[in-house]
Amino acid sequence: MAASALGLREIDAFYGDSHILQKVSFALGEGRLLGLLGRNGAGKSTCINVVVGLLPARGGTVEVFGTDITRLPPESIAARGVALVPQGRRVFKSLTVRENLLVAARPPGAGSRHAPWTAETVFGMFPRLAERRHQIAAHLSGGEQQMLAIGRALMANPRVLLMDEPSEGLAPQIVADVMATVRTLKESGLSIVLVEQNPRLVLDIADDIVILNSGRVAVVTTPAGLAREGIDLTQHLGVY
Repeated sequence: MAASALGLREIDAFYGDSHILQKVSFALGEGRLLGLLGRNGAGKSTCINVVVGLLPARGGTVEVFGTDITRLPPESIAARGVALVPQGRRVFKSLTVRENLLVAARPPGAGSRHAPWTAETVFGMFPRLAERRHQIAAHLSGGEQQMLAIGRALMANPRVLLMDEPSEGLAPQIVADVMATVRTLKESGLSIVLVEQNPRLVLDIADDIVILNSGRVAVVTTPAGLAREGIDLTQHLGVY
């Protein structure tokens, strides 16, 4: 079995008095892609916020390659090799494309097994960004901003990449381009958690599937296991 790149164990998390995550446990294997599915409000983005330190867990532990990061601040978690492609992209719109990349640059950590990401290697993956390297990010299309958000996360030279709804609001052809990029990153050996509203995108690329329902883990399986185990996605996800 692959080593655990990321592990959540018995995580409880709250927004105010609302108990959003209830004893959530799952693991991302090293070099694997885990698809995290669930209806709106199921707790997917909350899991991501807990992992990167934006929301403190009230119970349980989060580990990255066996190191407990549960109580660390976001910058310390990033230094341990965790990077986020946030929902809504959140690029620095007043900066140029190149400046967006350079502001996130971080050398590879001691445990990294990947060639280091630089602005030039990001431009090699996204030629359209290379063409627009001196353009203000606010003037990019939605698809170009998503490419920039992915490139900015890669500049941190992560060992674990979290992607929160990367297809949101994009045209079908751009979604196909983004998912092709995700596949390339997976094939490079990067460990990835992919949060998506569109289960078809996830099932086509994921090694493992976790489905959240009302803040609890309802299903842990593989894409092939969904059919083999007779799991009804409509029960957990609504329309599919």
